[in-house]
Amino acid sequence: MRDAEKILIIRLSSIGDIILSSPLIRCLRNKFPNSQIDFLVRNEYSDLVKYNPHLNKVIEFDIRGGFNSLKQLTRQLKQENYSIVLDIHNSLRSRYIRHFSKPKSVHIIDKRIAARFCLINFKQNLYKKDIPVAERYLETTKELGVENDKKGLEIFIHDNHQNKIAENLLQVRSSDIKLIVGVAPSAKHNTKKWQAGKYVELLARLVSEQDALVLAFGGIEDKKEIDDIVNKVNEITCKQAAVNFAGELSLLENAAAFDYCNVVITNDTGLMHLAAARKKKVVALFGPTVREFGFFPYGTENIVVEDKTLSCRPCSHIGSKTCPKKHFKCMQDISSEKVYTEVKHILNIQ
Repeated sequence: MRDAEKILIIRLSSIGDIILSSPLIRCLRNKFPNSQIDFLVRNEYSDLVKYNPHLNKVIEFDIRGGFNSLKQLTRQLKQENYSIVLDIHNSLRSRYIRHFSKPKSVHIIDKRIAARFCLINFKQNLYKKDIPVAERYLETTKELGVENDKKGLEIFIHDNHQNKIAENLLQVRSSDIKLIVGVAPSAKHNTKKWQAGKYVELLARLVSEQDALVLAFGGIEDKKEIDDIVNKVNEITCKQAAVNFAGELSLLENAAAFDYCNVVITNDTGLMHLAAARKKKVVALFGPTVREFGFFPYGTENIVVEDKTLSCRPCSHIGSKTCPKKHFKCMQDISSEKVYTEVKHILNIQ
């Protein structure tokens, strides 16, 4: 296939999924250095690809415009006359977009929906291999001769984001700090959340025994619950060594803040993938979801803490409001002692 193709990648949402597309973007550019490579994304997530040097253009879609906005978008894309569309979302919207934008060639992600359904509902594992989602995205380019460079995830940020975080940390970092721990203790779905009380136990111990500074991250909707964790840690330790940045930073400012962390402790969330994209050491807590779904930390040193003995796992591929079995053992049975041990292990602390 010749270079100088016009290529469109479609991935409308969400945080983790878009970050996981970064190897695809980079490897496409390696294969087609002279091609136009554009990325279609919902406007609220556009920062995640805005500064990517491997892209020619980021096309933003405002979902609030409804069907009229969708029709206008497809007319715009049809005029671009793309030769190749890579649909790594494969939703109703992306199907509509790829159909009516009339590209010459369409390549669609295989989400392994049947295997996922059987594993969740019948506990029958039909997955032949545990292929991470980032590599499933690359599967769409197999016919194009694109190869995985094995360099993992990446996210590009502006100097302004780095400068803001550097200024913020000057205000909270003291001379006796030996370790900076990032933590993302929330999640969109309740069953993906490790208990707040266990986060308090873990973080208080890291502050007291390892002289850690704790930086907590999340969205504006997470601010209150993370405030409770941070305040309790500071109360127990009699220090102001835990700081809540939830709701105060943009996604790229979060990425800049991760650069200062020695380790990031996180639930199965988009921020976990953001930390992986900054090549941070990650300790991730997984409850209702499993490796086969493809969303374990990718391309960075990591430890996943999970209970592999439970016959009820997985119960969902995205999490849910409540535990279907009412016992929530997948998270309840993960002790703060276990996670503390794994944090020390990944940091080579005796």
